Amino acid sequence: MSSTAPAVQARTPKPKKPLYKSFGFQITIALVAGILLGLLALQLGPDAEGNPNGLSATLSTVGGAYVTLLKVAVVPLIFAAIVASITQLRKVTNAARLAGQTLLWFGITALIAVSIGIVLGVTIQPGARVNQSELTPSDPYTVGTWWNFLKGLIPQNFLGLTVSSSSDGTSVTSTVGFNVLQVIVIAVAVGIAALKLGKRADAFVAFTESFLKVIQRVLWWIIRIAPIGTLGLIGSAVVTYGWEKLTTLLWFAIAIYVGLALVLFVVYPVLIRAHGLSIRQYFSGVWPAVQLGFVSRSSIGTLPLTQRVTERNLGVPREYASFAVPLGATTKMDGCAAIYPAIAAIFVAQFFGVELNIIQYLLIVVVSVVGSAATAGTTGATVMLTLTLSTLGLPLEGVGLLLAIDPILDMGRTAVNVAGQALVPTIVAKREGILREELYDAPRDGEPFADDSGDDVDSDAGVAGAGEAAGEAEPVRA
Repeated sequence: MSSTAPAVQARTPKPKKPLYKSFGFQITIALVAGILLGLLALQLGPDAEGNPNGLSATLSTVGGAYVTLLKVAVVPLIFAAIVASITQLRKVTNAARLAGQTLLWFGITALIAVSIGIVLGVTIQPGARVNQSELTPSDPYTVGTWWNFLKGLIPQNFLGLTVSSSSDGTSVTSTVGFNVLQVIVIAVAVGIAALKLGKRADAFVAFTESFLKVIQRVLWWIIRIAPIGTLGLIGSAVVTYGWEKLTTLLWFAIAIYVGLALVLFVVYPVLIRAHGLSIRQYFSGVWPAVQLGFVSRSSIGTLPLTQRVTERNLGVPREYASFAVPLGATTKMDGCAAIYPAIAAIFVAQFFGVELNIIQYLLIVVVSVVGSAATAGTTGATVMLTLTLSTLGLPLEGVGLLLAIDPILDMGRTAVNVAGQALVPTIVAKREGILREELYDAPRDGEPFADDSGDDVDSDAGVAGAGEAAGEAEPVRA
């Protein structure tokens, strides 16, 4: 297979922009500032009435507001992205092969990640290294079982919306939520229907693609204020959990982050190199999305940026990337659905003195590779962990042991998720001969993206460009 695409045109080097305008620099400064402000808020302590001090409340409000902003666009983004990604397949010759290869490599990388998690859990034995008197088992707020997972696939309404009510004795509060799995099922069904209708669905497809661009623009504005959200999220995490609980689970955190580092900095580079690609170019290309995934803790929230770097930095044709990246953002979770549940399940077994046998270790592998859609790209991996524990017959109360440091771990997990969601389309595109290697190898000149004047979304962020590195490409042909 080959792809007809315009070559990267020669351009006059632009002056380097000041360091303080760099997105990565801003995120780094926000991380450091958030930790320092969190420590300061801890030192100030609660007020005379036992309420959080002003600094603690401000950090919590800022961090919570940023996550809320990301979540607001989740339902329309998932729906539009999946419908658009499926309809994009009509522009691709041999689409079934590309889809099959994508799913295959999702499974291969998940298998490698969960195997690393099992080895680390058995070797480090984090559950045997904790002070059990410092940890209190508690029931999880939600339980994932295979039966509930299958029932959850049946849409209750068109947008998978849910409404719950709670009462404090004086008033009733109603909360509107959504079931991400149901949104995915609805979007897949609509996308396939549009694909089958062909030209009769052209108007709907055009509307969906335009709607997706609108949602992505709004999310891009949210992305630009990520440093502010980062400061609040990190500071609030320090205030909420402090250092005592964090150090109690230190060995568990070490096991998780060692596993994440092995996947991100060893497994992925090996796969990249094995396909004849530059490791340095992969990391420089994917890093903006990895950074945002780390601070936002949401693969879905990071989806627009992940797709952007996959197309514009890694050279994956837009027709294929528009299918593979949204699919990965909802189902490709090497951090949340492979490394974390493997180590966490072994931790819980060790904590309660349960000896796992070879069959149970194999079940961890099966659950991680097959059940990753249970995480559905949302913040947190509790559903996936409870699904693993219930399959193994381990106490579900063990989930409560790990909640204290879950936000800290979720940052690293999501960063690895995002890196993998960009990696697999790159590998598949290379194997199928459609990767635009001139774009993959193009110098980035310190910019977050390769230059492209054809995409106006980045104009708000000051990403100027020349050339047509990631403009409208010709259909991918066999």
